[in-house]
Amino acid sequence: MSYDVVVIGTGFASSFFLKQFIGLRRGQDRILVLERGPLRRHAERLATRLEPNDERPGDYYRTEGLASKDWNFSIGFGGSSNCWWGNTPRFLPADFAIATRFGQGRDWPLGYDEIEPYYAQAEQLMLISGSDEGYPHPRSAPFPLPAHNLSLPEKVLREAYPDRYFPMPSARASRPTATRARCCANDVCSLCPVGAKFTVENGLGEVYRHRNVTLVTGALVHSLETQGGRVTGVEYTHAGEQKRAAGELVVLGANALFNPTILANSGMDHPLLGKRLHEQYGLVGDAYLEGMDSFQGGTSVTGIGTMLWDDEERRRTLAPALLETKSVGMMRLEPGRWRQVLPIRLVYEDIPSDDNFVAPDPADRDKPIARFSGYSDYTMRSAERAQADLAKLLAPLPVERVELRPLSTEAHIQGTTVMGTNAADSIVDADCVHHRYRNLLVLGSSVFPSCSPANPTLTIAALSLRSAQRLVA
Repeated sequence: MSYDVVVIGTGFASSFFLKQFIGLRRGQDRILVLERGPLRRHAERLATRLEPNDERPGDYYRTEGLASKDWNFSIGFGGSSNCWWGNTPRFLPADFAIATRFGQGRDWPLGYDEIEPYYAQAEQLMLISGSDEGYPHPRSAPFPLPAHNLSLPEKVLREAYPDRYFPMPSARASRPTATRARCCANDVCSLCPVGAKFTVENGLGEVYRHRNVTLVTGALVHSLETQGGRVTGVEYTHAGEQKRAAGELVVLGANALFNPTILANSGMDHPLLGKRLHEQYGLVGDAYLEGMDSFQGGTSVTGIGTMLWDDEERRRTLAPALLETKSVGMMRLEPGRWRQVLPIRLVYEDIPSDDNFVAPDPADRDKPIARFSGYSDYTMRSAERAQADLAKLLAPLPVERVELRPLSTEAHIQGTTVMGTNAADSIVDADCVHHRYRNLLVLGSSVFPSCSPANPTLTIAALSLRSAQRLVA
C-alpha cells in the first residue's frame, strides 16, 4: 500500500505531530500509523488493574554496563502517556545553550524563544494546571487551568522562595474538564483511577479516528527502505506477515531506544547514531518534620523548586537540579506524627557521553542493546552535595532529618539521534528532519542534545508541534 505519510509510534511525539499536521493540511493526506503494541483502553486497564509498567519494558531491550540501570517506558497505543506522572515544567532558557553559557555539554540548534509558542500550544492541548505567579519562564499565554493547592510545608517554601518555588505545572486536571475528571490526589498516577491525567487516548484520540488515518496496532517496524537519498517505504511485521508500506513522508516517533535501532537496521550509518544515551539522575526520599503536618495538597507532585537549577554560577562546575515536593507518600510510623513528613525528589542534569549508547543486538535486530557505563562527574559531584544543599533549601521548615536514595531510572530516555546544525555532528536538524534523508522526520527525546533537569514531555510535544508547523510552512 502507498500513503502520503507513514508514522511510526503513537506516543507524545507522533501524536502531537499528527495533531498539528492534520490541522494545517486540513486532513487531505492519507496517513498510516504503525504501533508496535496493542490498543488497551483506559477502562480495560482499570478493569484488569494493568499497570503500564507491568508490561515489562525490560523485555524489549538488553542492558550492558551499569547493572542497576533501568530504562522505563510503555509499549502500546499512546506510548508512555499511559504511564507518565503528568509533570510538565518547561526548560529554562539557559538549558538550550549550556555550552555557550556554562562551558558544559552541547547547545541546542534552537533557543527558548523559538520553542515558546509551541510550549504554550502544548499546554493548551494538554490543559495544564499551573500558576502564573512567579513562574520563572517567559510566557506568552496563561495556564489553561489553575494550579493545584499546595500542602502546608509547600506553602511555607512558596513564601520563602516566591520567585524560585511554585506549584508544579501538571497534566493532572485541577478541576473537571470535558474529557477528564479532577485529580483524586492518591499518588497512583501511572494508572490514573479517575482519568484526570492527560493521555493520548483522552486528549488526542480524535487524531486516530480521522477518516484519512489508518491505525495498525501490533505492527513491529524493522527498517526503512531508501533509494536515491529518500526514504521510500517501511518494512514491518503484522499478524505474523512481513509487510511493506510506501510513503512520501516518513515520521519516526518511537523512543530513544528504538529510533536509532530502526535507523541502524536501515543502513543509515553515522558516527553519532545511537550515541549519547542519557537521562537525568534522580534522588528520592523524605524530609521528616517536627510538629508540621503535610499531605493537604491537591495532587501528587505539587511543588517545584529552581533554587539549584537557575543558579548560573553553580552550573559552571556542578550539575543543576530540579526540586520536586509531593503532597502524598508514605506516612511516618509514629503515633500522632503520621503526616509530619514531606516527600522530596532531586532530579539532576547529566552530560551525555559517547560511552553510553544504543545498538541493535546481533542476535535480534529488533531488540536493542542499551549500554550505560555511568553518569558524568559533573552530575555525581553535584549529587554528593544533596544533603548539604537540602539543609539550606529546607531551612524555612522544621526539618529533623532528610533521607534519600538513588533511583534506577527517571523514565526519561534521551539522546541517540541528536539534533544539530550540520550533518557532521548530528543526525537531524532543528526541525527534526534527517540531514541526509529529507523526507524523514525523527521525533521525540532521542533528538535532545542535552539533559535539562526538567521532565522532557512538554518539550517533546512542543518540538513535534513545531516540526509539523515548519514542515507544512
